[in-house]
Amino acid sequence: MRRFERLERIRRMDPYREATEIYRLSVAYEFPWDFTRALELALYRTYAVPRIGRLLAETAELTDRSQKRYDDTSLLLDAVVEHGFGSTRGRTAIRRINRMHHAYDIPDDDMRYVLCTFVVMPKRWIDSYGWRRLSRHETVASTVHYRTLGRYMGIKDIPGSYEEFESCLDAYEEAHFDWDEGARQVSDATLDLMTSWYPRPLAPVLRTATLALLDDPLLRAFRYTPPSAATRAWVRRAVRLRGRAVRLLPPRRAPHFARQNREIKSYPNGYRLADLGTEPVPGLRGCPVRHPD
Repeated sequence: MRRFERLERIRRMDPYREATEIYRLSVAYEFPWDFTRALELALYRTYAVPRIGRLLAETAELTDRSQKRYDDTSLLLDAVVEHGFGSTRGRTAIRRINRMHHAYDIPDDDMRYVLCTFVVMPKRWIDSYGWRRLSRHETVASTVHYRTLGRYMGIKDIPGSYEEFESCLDAYEEAHFDWDEGARQVSDATLDLMTSWYPRPLAPVLRTATLALLDDPLLRAFRYTPPSAATRAWVRRAVRLRGRAVRLLPPRRAPHFARQNREIKSYPNGYRLADLGTEPVPGLRGCPVRHPD
C-alpha cells in the first residue's frame, strides 16, 4: 500500500452517507495517536468552563478516579467509532453515555460546546502536528459523525457544518472561559494522570510540555504560569517532527482503536460496555435527579 492510497480511497467515498466509515479510517488507520491526543485536549478544554469544571469537581470522578474516568470515556466513545451507531455495541455505549449525562442538570449549551470540541480540536491538532493535514472529506465526515452522536444524545441546535462548529466553539470559549477553584483541581488531577503513564522522574518535564501545547486563554482560565516562549517553540517543534517522521513510515495496515492504547489501564481482564461509566446517586456529588428505577 502506498502512503496516500487510503486517502485516495476516502476521497472516493461519500462523506455524508459513509461518514462514520470515513471517520473510522481516519481515527484507526491514518491518525490514531493524533486523535487520542487531540480528544484528550478536547475534553480537557471543557474544564475551563466553570459550570462544567465545577460539576466535574463535585462528582469527584476526575479527581478521585481519574484513570477509570479516562478509560470509560475513551472506551464508550471508541465503541461507537469501531462498531457504528446501528450496532449492538454502539447502541449500548450511547445508552450508557446518556444515562450518565441525564443524571445531572447539564445545560444544553454546555453539551453542545463539548460536542464542538470533538469536531474542532482534532482538526486543529492534525493540521498543526499530523503527518498530513485533514482532508475536506475527513473534516465533513467527522462533522456528520458527531452531529449524529449529538442527535442520539438529544442535544438541540447542533451546528450544521464544520465552520459552524468552529464558530460556536470559539464564541463559547470567549464568553465562558474563567477561573474556578474546582475546575483547577480537575485540571491538576488530569495533568497528574497524564504524567503517571510515564516514568516518575519525567513527570515535571511532561507537565511543562503539556502546558506548552495549551493556548493562552486556557492557561489564563486555570491560572497556570505560561511556559517560556523557547519552551513552547521547542515542544511544538518536537511534536511536528514526530508527524514528519510518521509520514516516512509505511501506512498502517491494521486498525488501532482507543481500547488498544497503552494509557487504558483499568480493565486488564476485559470489560463490558454496559458496566462502564458511573452510576450517579441522587443527592450525592452533584447528582440532583431521582430516577424511577
